[in-house]
Amino acid sequence: MRRIIRALGTGMLLCGLGAAHPVIAAESLSVAEVKQVLAQAIQEAQARGAPASIAVVDRVGNALALYTMSGANTQLDGSASDCPSGCVKITSGDASKGGLEGTFVPGRVAALAKAVTGAYLSSRGNAFTTRTASQIIQDHFNPRERFAPSGPLFGVQLSQLPCSDLVIATNSAAVTVGPKRSPLGLAGDPGGIPLYKNNEPVGAIGVISDGIYSVDLNVGDVDSDNDELIAVAGTVGFEAPVDIRGNRITVEGKTFRFTDRGTESLRSTPNAAPSFDSLSASVGSLLTLNTYFDGTIRSGTAFGDAASGYRQDTSGVFGSLDAYVLVDTANQARFAPKAGTEGTADALTAVEVQAILRNALSIAFRARAQIRRPLGSHAQVTISVVDTNGDILGIVRTPDGPVFGTDVSLQKARTAAFFSSTTAATELISGGLATYVSAAQAFIGPTALTDGTAFADRSGGNLSRPYFPDGIDGAANGPFSQPISLWSPFNTGLQLDAIAANVVTHRSFLLGTSAVDTAQNCSNLPLQAETGKSRMANGFQIFPGSVPIYRGATLVGGIGVSGDGVDQDDMISFLGLHNAGIELGTGVGNAPKGIRADNLVPQGTRLRYVSCPFAPFLDSGEQTPCNGK
Repeated sequence: MRRIIRALGTGMLLCGLGAAHPVIAAESLSVAEVKQVLAQAIQEAQARGAPASIAVVDRVGNALALYTMSGANTQLDGSASDCPSGCVKITSGDASKGGLEGTFVPGRVAALAKAVTGAYLSSRGNAFTTRTASQIIQDHFNPRERFAPSGPLFGVQLSQLPCSDLVIATNSAAVTVGPKRSPLGLAGDPGGIPLYKNNEPVGAIGVISDGIYSVDLNVGDVDSDNDELIAVAGTVGFEAPVDIRGNRITVEGKTFRFTDRGTESLRSTPNAAPSFDSLSASVGSLLTLNTYFDGTIRSGTAFGDAASGYRQDTSGVFGSLDAYVLVDTANQARFAPKAGTEGTADALTAVEVQAILRNALSIAFRARAQIRRPLGSHAQVTISVVDTNGDILGIVRTPDGPVFGTDVSLQKARTAAFFSSTTAATELISGGLATYVSAAQAFIGPTALTDGTAFADRSGGNLSRPYFPDGIDGAANGPFSQPISLWSPFNTGLQLDAIAANVVTHRSFLLGTSAVDTAQNCSNLPLQAETGKSRMANGFQIFPGSVPIYRGATLVGGIGVSGDGVDQDDMISFLGLHNAGIELGTGVGNAPKGIRADNLVPQGTRLRYVSCPFAPFLDSGEQTPCNGK
């Protein structure tokens, strides 16, 4: 009955435009259920003769179990001197491409990244797997479809990073609040599948047994993938509802992949799996992972309870809207709206930040979702606002936004503010990224990244693809991307190079070859005096959903949105800011039209600023709400 009440409340949001309704406790995984998931997966791995590393997480990324079977991932033993056994190789098939290609990591690290991905990309309205992720992060959508644009979430794999200042690095029974970091960001290697109880997302399982952490380069075939089928066995009894799985959701007229094969292809009977507690030590063992898992299986948190780090807002700042916020271990809001840190007359005030967040949230509740079921649902997103120092001025979200959008919305907001500043070039050069500045100035013009052009994330994303224009095979790469001969999801260009050292440092920390972990501050960009962090402290993001914020012609920050289709994310940020500007009357709003990046025509192709959906609202027939603004 409780879940029925919640469903009715959600379905009535159209009438109340996001009006708050009573909080209903969500489901969570018990210790016994975590053991059941493990036992089922282990039995299938044994049936396949494919010993595996297996991870189980809850919805906010708490590692509930990391289990490694004897002999798991030994195919490449001895290939890496600092990772001699049980390690897997990161590669898209060509380790010579550079970046993270050819790097070795412990198998349980890869399994954990897969599990986090399955959990973070899923919600009550959509269930996505790491196979889904693989499909939407490559140079074409679909992969190998020539002259098709890049994946809609191109670049999302470099989020939830271990160096992010937003995600929580401590993972223990005493610190359950999320979102937790992922050791490798988000994964595109099949074998990460979400877990559900009574239609509620409660976490995910991640599996790796083949020694390779990769992506699915060909969605035109049907694989029989051991990693994925072992994970499928683990999900029995915790399956995602059929109607919300990725293969029921379309984008650009194409359906997503969920899994290539299902339970009909299993070699074991999950319901008859021996209990986890009955397994002998010779089968495998729970292994610790520094800052992630202490070796003891534990229960998950219920998403929406304060213990998960996400709960309904009680401040009243967002009026009657059903707003959710992030909280700390003391149940205090982590990112309540506050003023900018610049100390200037133009800095955003707390009241202005509140208005921007509230207006963007209102647009989200009105917007027709792209990637959710049932049809007619409203968008579910996270919204972040930052100042010009990259400091977080406020974060708010709808109740069921996918968790990945928390970190990504902040990346997007910071990216828009950073590239719109007149100091972007200087800071990139200082951070060891001078080659990208030179490439941008040769590509766009000599004043690029110094002249204050307003860059939305869509604009910067145009310049971050291995083909420019996007998807045109044979075209040269954008200035922020590697050329296609070197590009892969593990070697993207500026986005990766800015944080690669952090990932490598964290890898050494997890291997135990270094006692020093990465700082919670991505990149080597200059530290800001006001914050003690770089302006890109959780990394760059290069797919749409953000715009810079101005007071008149003065840059004062950025707003980022993530969790639904990229056009919806664009619209929520752009229209939310526009509407807040009208409400406030203080000069705060979108960039003046004359300085927006869509005035630029590098190499004969005009950049895009934002792209809003056609007829996007559930409560209005308005067709082009962004036009003329």
